[in-house]
Amino acid sequence: MPNVTLISYTPDPERTVAAAARLCYSPSTIDQVMEQMDDEKTASFLDMLTQIGHQSPIEHASFTFGIEGVSRSLLAQITRHRIASFSVQSQRYVDEAGFDYVIPPEIEGDEQTKELFLKAMESAKQSYETLTAHLERRYQKDMAPKAAHKKAIEDARFVLPNACTTKMMVTMNARSLLNFFSLRCCNRAQWEIREVAWQMLKLVKGVAPHLFASAGPGCLRGACPEGKMSCGKAKEVRERFDSLGKDK
Repeated sequence: MPNVTLISYTPDPERTVAAAARLCYSPSTIDQVMEQMDDEKTASFLDMLTQIGHQSPIEHASFTFGIEGVSRSLLAQITRHRIASFSVQSQRYVDEAGFDYVIPPEIEGDEQTKELFLKAMESAKQSYETLTAHLERRYQKDMAPKAAHKKAIEDARFVLPNACTTKMMVTMNARSLLNFFSLRCCNRAQWEIREVAWQMLKLVKGVAPHLFASAGPGCLRGACPEGKMSCGKAKEVRERFDSLGKDK
C-alpha cells in the first residue's frame, strides 16, 4: 500500500493565495493587503476564485509530499505531470539486491496468479544479483571496489521489474494539484496512482480546506467528463470525497 506524507507547504497557504488574488484588484500596498486578509475575507476570495476560474493566484501555494511503497510503474505516470518537482531514489546509486515490490490487487487476490507473480519477482532478484556480481568482478580489474560496485548495479538495473518499489519527494503548486486530482482521483485512473492521489488530497484538505474545497475528479462538480467511458459510480466517488478527514 502506498504511504504518502505531507512534508511541508507554503505557510498560511490560503491567506497567501487570497492576498495574491486581492492584490490584482487593489491599489493598496502588499503589507496592507496582507493585514486585511482575515479568515472571513480569505474564505470569500477563495470561493470567488473557484467561481470565476481565476487560477493563477493559486500557484503561490505549494506542497511537498513524501511518497513511499510505490512501484517504478507509478513513477512513469506521476512524472508526466510536468509542473512539479521530483527527487527519486536512484537505481544507479542504490543497490536493489533483495528489492521490495508492489503486487497489484487483482494478482494478490488470486492464488495461482500470485504464485506466478512471486516466481517472476524471485527470478528478477536472482538475475539482478547474479549480473551485479559478474559485472563487479569484471570492473574490479580496472577500478576501485566501490566504483566497480556502483558501475555494476548501474548496468544490472536493466533487469529490474516495474513492480520494484521506489520512494520520492514531490512538490506541486496548488493549481497543478487541482489538475492532478481531477485526473488521478478518477476511478478510470490506474489503481496505484489513484490511491496516492486520494491520500494527497486528504492531506492538503486538512491544511487548506477552502483552497481544495472542490478538488477531485470531474464528477464531483457535475456530470462525469469521461462520457461513454464513465465508471458509472459518481455517487460512490462523492461519498468518498465527503468522508475525507472524517476517518481519523
